[in-house]
Amino acid sequence: MHIEHDDLSRPAIHALLEEHLQSMRAWSPPESVHALDLDKLRQPGITFWSAWDEAGLLLGCGALKELDATHGELKSMRTPEAHRGRGAGRAILAHIISVATARGYERLSLETGATAPFAPAQRLYESAGFTRCGPFADYGEDPHSVFMTLALASDGRP
Repeated sequence: MHIEHDDLSRPAIHALLEEHLQSMRAWSPPESVHALDLDKLRQPGITFWSAWDEAGLLLGCGALKELDATHGELKSMRTPEAHRGRGAGRAILAHIISVATARGYERLSLETGATAPFAPAQRLYESAGFTRCGPFADYGEDPHSVFMTLALASDGRP
């Protein structure tokens, strides 16, 4: 598997992001869907990566949004339903944590859903050291959202 900076131009990425948006809309009320579409992922301050296997199959994606000089937000983490369990989510998460640390961020935060379909994502984040926190940036209290954060050490380790 290799992870690469992605320009969001390939059809496989478009399909995966559409799958992501459809799932978010199915699992959460409209006002609680914070997933980014292609146009929003192309905004300045957002870096997007994709993970591919040796045969060129898309295994997952994730993005890092800069909130300020010391705080980043994890966005658009997704692995295709058909290819889960191959470690792509964990690999992309580790890559984004590494990049956030290299950028000098002191904290990496995220918002995810609060219902059962989001439990695997919550477990992944917890296994990487993320802990629950209150809303950050422009988020407000929402019973359909779980907010998590990870303090980043200056030596590159969470």
